[in-house]
Amino acid sequence: MSAQKNADTGNLLKSFTPYQEKAGEEYMNEPQVAHFTQILQNWKRELMEEVDRTVNHMQDEAANFPDPADRASQEEEFSLELRTRDRERKLIKKINDTLTRIEEDDYGFCDSCGVEIGIRRLEARPTATLCIDCKTLAEIKEKQLGN
Repeated sequence: MSAQKNADTGNLLKSFTPYQEKAGEEYMNEPQVAHFTQILQNWKRELMEEVDRTVNHMQDEAANFPDPADRASQEEEFSLELRTRDRERKLIKKINDTLTRIEEDDYGFCDSCGVEIGIRRLEARPTATLCIDCKTLAEIKEKQLGN
């Protein structure tokens, strides 16, 4: 069993086994859909567990330190944790949106050109909505507009 590093949050997706395609297999068939549904549900569960750990940590560690430096350090630590959780909250929304796409048989195909996104790209980024070519073009356009 291998682990996959998620570019969005840096969290490790545990319990990830790459999908073994069979010759002549139809794209986004039932086993593939089940594979990605499981990846997304596991990822969501791990993120939710992290949220629970943060809440417990903040409740346990909350203290009114008399020293301003200690208070500032704790506030900075909590602020960083909350920013991370906010990013993860947005990621959970993307995961939920992706699970909806799966239910609607709209998963695995590029929103821009309609081609298959590909098993390996989806395993690297399960919430991807663009094929690598369209994503590359979008990034080039974004870079040009940003300069």
